[in-house]
Amino acid sequence: MKRLLTAAVLIPLVVGLVFWGPNRAVRLALALVALLCLSEFLKLAAAAGAQPMRLVAYLSGAWIVAGEVTPGLAFLLGVTLLLLTLAMRGGREISGALLSAAATLLGIVYTAVPFRLAGDLHAAGPQWLFYVLAINWLGDSAAYYAGRALGRRRLAPRVSPNKTWEGAAASLVAATAAGALYLRWFLPNPPAPAFAVALSAGANLTAQIGDLAESALKRGAGVKDSGSLLPGHGGFLDRLDGLLFSIPVVWLAVSRAFLPVR
Repeated sequence: MKRLLTAAVLIPLVVGLVFWGPNRAVRLALALVALLCLSEFLKLAAAAGAQPMRLVAYLSGAWIVAGEVTPGLAFLLGVTLLLLTLAMRGGREISGALLSAAATLLGIVYTAVPFRLAGDLHAAGPQWLFYVLAINWLGDSAAYYAGRALGRRRLAPRVSPNKTWEGAAASLVAATAAGALYLRWFLPNPPAPAFAVALSAGANLTAQIGDLAESALKRGAGVKDSGSLLPGHGGFLDRLDGLLFSIPVVWLAVSRAFLPVR
């Protein structure tokens, strides 16, 4: 029940912002969500034995998502060098310094970069951002309910014992069908059917990989949920882990094959 109530409150707010909010407001909202996900990741990293540098991570993450200028390789290189310099302060052992810098940099790239690309998708057209959100919602729901009703064979028992092959298949079928229909019916200039099917299937598969990746992070940290801010869902990272992998796929496909994305 908590799961459904949380979704019933958040989904209308998200849909309203995506379709009627200006791009600057969307980017600021995405920056806030990215920082919440980043905070949860840094807690997982600390629980696993790293000592992430939170201030640099938060400032860099906020700039990547909400900054007016698109961060490039030079920005990430500068952040990497800064992290390594700060990690070596006080004569820390090189192994601990490298672990600290690597955990912090991974958190920035893992959480902030996808939400920056989400803002770019919204700038290309609100329909594109809603598309990637909707197929993730639908895929997650299909996997959850089909897995509970029909699940017999475990998908990745060492990483996430509750996930099943039956749930994964239901997620793929539902997201691919709904995503392809959405792209064909609701875009002003719909893509070819083969593109719509391939993109929807690829986005779902990468989302499922992202879900397993986050489960592996939690397993390494020895925790069940990344947080508790979303009743019935756990933390923001628990709810959005698939998006972190599927958004770059959709952005890449859209920018290279269909629409120019700035």
